[in-house]
Amino acid sequence: MRTLSLAWLLGKPSRGRRGPLLLTAGAYTLVCALVLIVTAGALSFDRVQNELTGMYQVLAALAVVLLVVPLAVLGAAAARLSARSQDTRLSTVRLLGGTPGLVVGITMLESAATALAGALGGVLLYAAMAPAVGLVHFQGSAIGSAMWLDPRIIALVIAGVVLVAALSGAVGLRKIIVSPLGVRNRTVTPKPRWIRAVVVLGLIICISLVFSVIGSVASLAIMVGVLLTGFAMGIGALNLVGPWAVALIGKAKLKKAKSPAQLLAARMILENPAQAWRQVSGIAMTAFVAVVGGSGAALMNSTGTGMDPNSPDALLATDVMTGVLLTIAVSFISVACSTAITQAAATLDRADLYAGLHKLGMEPAVMESARVGSVMAPVIGMGIGSIIVSAALVFPLAGMAIIFAPLSVAVILVTLVVGVLAVRGAVAMTPVSQTLAH
Repeated sequence: MRTLSLAWLLGKPSRGRRGPLLLTAGAYTLVCALVLIVTAGALSFDRVQNELTGMYQVLAALAVVLLVVPLAVLGAAAARLSARSQDTRLSTVRLLGGTPGLVVGITMLESAATALAGALGGVLLYAAMAPAVGLVHFQGSAIGSAMWLDPRIIALVIAGVVLVAALSGAVGLRKIIVSPLGVRNRTVTPKPRWIRAVVVLGLIICISLVFSVIGSVASLAIMVGVLLTGFAMGIGALNLVGPWAVALIGKAKLKKAKSPAQLLAARMILENPAQAWRQVSGIAMTAFVAVVGGSGAALMNSTGTGMDPNSPDALLATDVMTGVLLTIAVSFISVACSTAITQAAATLDRADLYAGLHKLGMEPAVMESARVGSVMAPVIGMGIGSIIVSAALVFPLAGMAIIFAPLSVAVILVTLVVGVLAVRGAVAMTPVSQTLAH
């Protein structure tokens, strides 16, 4: 009862917390809606039974696995924003004698309540989007009514979103429980080490060996397993080396800084490279998926030229390209939203800093330029780096796709550019001027 009472008192949406709460609930709404849409799309492949049904189901499962990462990043960003908006109050409770269990209980209750409200909104958004998504064609016909899920699956997704939010909130409180004074004073600064690059170099060698095995495999099941293993190792390598690579980008930007905005942007990146990486991790992973999956889809489209458009093989080639583009689109929607949420949290954190700089004479435009640079420099750097590394890993496949299906490759590249522009638009949604106005 004491936990419920304190959660109710601390959870009241004051003026300063109203914005973060709305953003957090909105993020959970989008996460729930996208999970429901992706799940419905994956299950829809059961409506047509032919010799390629197994292949469709495997590819759908692969797409779902790949989308777990950006959706998880979005959900984690929402959980961090929720905890960020209350960590000062909770650290005060801890310093006044509150037990770790009390603090964790309060946070889990607040996070679960916010996630539940967002998930219910996500169900409504899913219901509104399902008719439009049902117009997408797979296997020669529109998905249609297959987009409507069983209510039990919807309830399971809602429960999953709430559970993940509660657990994420609890995990995010480790710093408050261990060192509440350090959190209150914002003194923790993680520093990624170079050893990550050595480990990733070994992973890249393993990935290249894994992908080289695909051509000699005859069994479809083994081939899919090899692909999944390669993708999993690639994503793991990106996550491991990401913070260290972002720190390198920040140091390079710091050395080349020629204006106050560039200097401040570099300092923002180096302030917390791990947090900067979380903002761009979806971009790097989406680029990796786009190059590897897009190259294969482009080659399948080129080999399907001249076939009967309604034949199973021709439909499979078209559907794989559609699936890759949809996967990239959903990934970038998640990345853009998580960027907006993370920037909102960062702007809240730096409100006193921005106000102090403004009083010292720095123009809001300079601070805004620095904030944009601190996001877009890692986005562009890690995006290009991920494209280069993934293209090198599947060089024969990527080279053949460029030669035999340049139009398909161009479509994928344009989709990536549009995704980067969407991230830039998300950054613009939380300008520094709003903080100064309050």
